[in-house]
Amino acid sequence: MRLDLPQELPRRRTPESPRHLPPLKPSPIELRREALAARAADRHVMPQVPRDRPRRPERPQKSERQTVTLDRPTDQRIRREAIPQQAVGLSLREEERKLLAEVGRFRVVRTSDLAETVYNNRHSRMERDLAFLRERRLIEVDTVNARRDGRGGRVERVEVITLTKAGQSLARLTSGLPHDQKLYAGLVKPREVEHDAQIYRAYRKEAEQIEKSGGTNLRVKLDFELKAEIQKAIYAERKADPKREMKKIKEEVAERFDLPFVNGNIQVPDARIEYERELKPDGPDQGSRTGHEDIEVLTAAYRPGHLRNKAQAGFHVYASSSDRATLTAKIEDDHHFMENILEL
Repeated sequence: MRLDLPQELPRRRTPESPRHLPPLKPSPIELRREALAARAADRHVMPQVPRDRPRRPERPQKSERQTVTLDRPTDQRIRREAIPQQAVGLSLREEERKLLAEVGRFRVVRTSDLAETVYNNRHSRMERDLAFLRERRLIEVDTVNARRDGRGGRVERVEVITLTKAGQSLARLTSGLPHDQKLYAGLVKPREVEHDAQIYRAYRKEAEQIEKSGGTNLRVKLDFELKAEIQKAIYAERKADPKREMKKIKEEVAERFDLPFVNGNIQVPDARIEYERELKPDGPDQGSRTGHEDIEVLTAAYRPGHLRNKAQAGFHVYASSSDRATLTAKIEDDHHFMENILEL
């Protein structure tokens, strides 16, 4: 059976009414264009007159590193003195140059002594310079234990400065010291750091007296340099005449170096200070005369026999107050030896 279902006619679509859309906002670019156009129109109508503002005075720049600028050497005479890579183009202040020179001459110096002699007790400035030089790998700052030598109480910590190889080369070029002044780098005997650091103190006291009496152009020879020269002279004498008695050779060498010969040995000081002194124009001699002073630093570690040899040598002997007390107890029978020991 067939059924005919009525079909629904397709509906005709009528256009819908347009939706209500919000007005479009101008873009930031259009707003910027309008603002620039308005500003240009205003300037055209009434140009802006710049106001005369008083110029601020220029502040002087704090640049204390205005002394020396190092470049690569072109002079044939100084090419042998290699400038370290970290020092090329480096500027140093006067205190920094003096610090490198003082440490190089004495190998090791206490920071407290440099603060007094180089920086006039301006510790903050010294700390900044030390940080700068350490960053450039020109110096080393170490803290070591002071020798107790049987004494009780708290262990004293000593802060000292030494030069690196680069600092040694730089000090040679910037220190202004005589060319024959030997400079040192690094620690040799860490156990003797406290004793070696006191040599600088003794030198300052002795140099003050030399300069007051008219001495100039001071040069320092440490025992390292003196011993090397003495051994070289002894070797030359033995090579020239192998049959000569060693005692005679030592006596002759000691006299040549103006050093005492005590108990069969040449007594070598911790340091020798060489200087020049201008002679009076109305005197018999003219020009300048050279001289030297020998200094020795005693510590509580010295044995009684060693103390007696140093006392007989005629050196200018120094010791700290704490070491003097221990030394006095060691040589109770020879109190007159302690009368000539100067205090650091």
